[in-house]
Amino acid sequence: MERSSEEGAAPDEEDGDQEGMKAGAEEAGCNPSRTASNSGVPDPAVLAVRLWRGLVHQDQETGGVVPDGQAADDEPERDAPSVSLSSFMDTCAPSVSSLSSSSTHHQPNLYPSSSSSSSSSVLSLTPPLPPSVELPAVLTDTRLTLDVYQGGAAALPLIWGSVPGQLRGVQYLRLGSEDKPGLDGALDVLPNLTELRSLAIRGHCFYDAQGDPLPGLLTTLPTSVSSLSHLAHLDLSFNQLSCLPPCLLSLPVLTSLLLCHNHLSALPPDIGRLSSLTYLSLLGNELVSLPPSLGQLKALQTLDVSHNLLQQLPDEIGSLGELFKLELSHNKLRQLPECMGSLLSLRELVIYSNDLRLIPHCLNKLPLLKIDVRDNPLGQPPTPPPLPPTPGQAETKIPELHLGFNQHSFCVSSAGCHVFLPGGAELLFPLGCLLKTTRLEWAVKRPEREWVQLEEHDILLSRPLELRPHGITFLKPVEVCVPYHRTKRREVVVQRFDGQSCSTLPTVLRRGSETHSSHPGGRPARLACCAVRHFSWFMAVSRPVKDSCSVTPAGALLVSTADPGIKLHFPPDSTVQTRTITLQVLHVSVSEVQAVCGDPQASVSPLLCLSQTPSTDFLQPIKVQVPLPSGVTGHTVDMSCLHLLHGDPTAQTWTDITSQVSLYVTHLYAIFYITHFSWYWLWYTTQRCVSGVVRKVYQRLKQFKVQFLVLQRKTDPSQVMLQCLPSNKVDSRVESLSEQYDGPQPSDLCDLLEGEQFFAGFERGLDISMERPDCVGGRLCFVFYSSLKNLKEVYICPAQGHNGPVRGQVSFYRGEIPNNLPEEVARKRKGDDSQWLATLPLRLPALNSDNSFIMEEPQYPPLNLGDPESGYLTEANLLSISLQIGQDWRVIGINLGLSYQELDRIQYKYRDNLGDLVLDMLFHWARGQRNAGPGAVMRLVAAMIESGRRDVADEIEDIVSIGRRKYSESLRRVGLEAESSSLGETQQ
Repeated sequence: MERSSEEGAAPDEEDGDQEGMKAGAEEAGCNPSRTASNSGVPDPAVLAVRLWRGLVHQDQETGGVVPDGQAADDEPERDAPSVSLSSFMDTCAPSVSSLSSSSTHHQPNLYPSSSSSSSSSVLSLTPPLPPSVELPAVLTDTRLTLDVYQGGAAALPLIWGSVPGQLRGVQYLRLGSEDKPGLDGALDVLPNLTELRSLAIRGHCFYDAQGDPLPGLLTTLPTSVSSLSHLAHLDLSFNQLSCLPPCLLSLPVLTSLLLCHNHLSALPPDIGRLSSLTYLSLLGNELVSLPPSLGQLKALQTLDVSHNLLQQLPDEIGSLGELFKLELSHNKLRQLPECMGSLLSLRELVIYSNDLRLIPHCLNKLPLLKIDVRDNPLGQPPTPPPLPPTPGQAETKIPELHLGFNQHSFCVSSAGCHVFLPGGAELLFPLGCLLKTTRLEWAVKRPEREWVQLEEHDILLSRPLELRPHGITFLKPVEVCVPYHRTKRREVVVQRFDGQSCSTLPTVLRRGSETHSSHPGGRPARLACCAVRHFSWFMAVSRPVKDSCSVTPAGALLVSTADPGIKLHFPPDSTVQTRTITLQVLHVSVSEVQAVCGDPQASVSPLLCLSQTPSTDFLQPIKVQVPLPSGVTGHTVDMSCLHLLHGDPTAQTWTDITSQVSLYVTHLYAIFYITHFSWYWLWYTTQRCVSGVVRKVYQRLKQFKVQFLVLQRKTDPSQVMLQCLPSNKVDSRVESLSEQYDGPQPSDLCDLLEGEQFFAGFERGLDISMERPDCVGGRLCFVFYSSLKNLKEVYICPAQGHNGPVRGQVSFYRGEIPNNLPEEVARKRKGDDSQWLATLPLRLPALNSDNSFIMEEPQYPPLNLGDPESGYLTEANLLSISLQIGQDWRVIGINLGLSYQELDRIQYKYRDNLGDLVLDMLFHWARGQRNAGPGAVMRLVAAMIESGRRDVADEIEDIVSIGRRKYSESLRRVGLEAESSSLGETQQ
């Protein structure tokens, strides 16, 4: 019996007849782009749709369609078969050659030309599909694909009403379920498609503006679906099903049923009627038990009930004589039934993340069985039942504490506390973690390079959160949750710096509290949480997904959780001592590869980073399986263009080893054998000097295209904001700052590395007007992190000897480079010429005798506060009031609603003139009241009273009263004049 760390594995194509139907079901996954035939003949129509989806995937950063196979980051998701041609070879009847030929003559027109669009024979699908989409793009002889366009399900009734004859022959249909009205119309058409073999109605095909998947809205199926007597494959994943639609039990030839990520709490007691079922996936539901009739599914080969609430399995599960793979991970199982020893066909048993303390001896009868038992309390004594509550004892609830930006310390007692920090971070102190009340402190720090120690391809997602005192020890683990921004196809972990070195902590990802958002009215923050007993520095870091396992002399199997198609087979006797194996997978954009290497046909597989401890070579060759590069299959590949590259992480070099290893391909995968672990990358390109191209592309993967911003506050040119951002974030940032800041256009594109240091120097008559710890040699020091703001605000002044207006500039220069940088890249960052990055102009107006800037516009435009009927204050009145405020200006400003940052800016600007300082504060508030509605004068009076200046409040009320009386007298006078005027006209 072999134990491995396999999770969500894709099939090994080399197994051939041994896996049979399993290979046909699992090679495709939930992603239709991986559909293939066991016969080895790809469907060209599927390949065309696959190519189109690949192009859309490259543009998803700009809001394009996200492929439906991509997993959401907030919930567990594994691919399961969606359309597997091999699963239905006996059902579909036509020969492989006829299927291939028919598909070849009816490939979808993904990019219709103007001539084709003008043809009268082409059906227009607008709306609901985009204007450029025509019928051949979605419909072939046997396949209709409507899940690659949002709302595409609404097109099915339109097509049925136009070409019903052609639609009756459709055998494969895919629909998105994110549009409820369109879906209802499509369900009405389904009973007419009597030749249907495969049907997919899925949610999570598209993503909203925040990057979250759109849920499916399917709640049931009409009873008429039972008339689809040829239906063999059905996928209803990511929907709102709360029970199994009864009509499914009447489908006689249904072999594959996918109900992943719904809300099923129970299965019907007569589910055994699905006697033809070979694949059943109930991943991610709410099942608490399985019915005994499940044992009647004699043909079942794969059963996935992971991520449910199962506490036990029925004894009838031992009757599944054909069961090959059983997925039970992430449940609440405490024991396995002894009857499982009769599952003689079982080869894979995944039971990690349960509550199993013992593996039954019956499984020893299955020597070929591979078991994944991670995250189970094996061998541990049973957890004692909780003590009954003391009569009259109330349930203890941990108190909550919400801190503001200026509250950097708090107290925690033995009762525990749930602390919510500004920005979304949370600290959970359990009951009894401290013996006595203790004062603790927190601070969000700038990412100093000594605290942040990133590995290859790591990205910093948050500023370091420092918790003090560092020497404190808690009696129970304290949960520290750091907010972060969403990342794609990477894992997020919490990294801790203990004062000497960094370490990665076991991390759990979750959403924050509904009542505590990082932005008012926004969604709860994404949190990376860890449990610690000591305080230090904590930060969120994203990295390529890391998988590891221990390899013994008995062998093992390691499967990537980032891409289940990547597998490492360790044969028996490949090692004498136990080794720890680590696998990381780095996905690479094909469009970026093509742009860098200049080959429009180039394509690459994911980059494999393999490491082991100890690092000695293996005694037997290790079999490595990786997906073929995108767009390449085993039947279209030109082996002369396929290259396997070996990378040396120390020397940062790449070597073409294609001729030195045993490399061959199947329909979807490339397989090779190695004895030494390092980096491996599969390339498909027509370039001859492959090693040089790969080295260039790999260096580019570690760099970010950035732009620099230099902006001045419109009301105070001496306040300058400097920022460095990735180029795709610059436009939105400039737009958000345009109301308060002004300045030159962003700089040209530059290359920076994650964690690279750079400096900003003020030149040609400009200088920083205060001492700063981050100012080195007259230059302001930055460290670039792609997911952070990289922003600083400073006050500048004319350099000594400059009295008039200054036409200066800000130049950016490289600083120290990160460690382990390739020599070729490091060499380009040395020398005077290569240190310069960009220069942006910056102007500073001249100063007048009062040490204030001479502005082109009057500093205070004419201003009247209030209205004449309820009373108003003129500009002269405000000037008179400002002379009486004096040293109380800051308290009054706070009570008027001004922020601390605004008050600090005003204080710095007029640090030598109290009168101008008070006047600027008062006028700054008054200008903001223009759009605040009536009642501004009363708000000013209330602020004076709250600040303890009743004398000023009384004077304001007197001014308003006098003004109101004058206004009434003027109305009376105007009314009398009008009356006498009208009387005179009558007498005439």
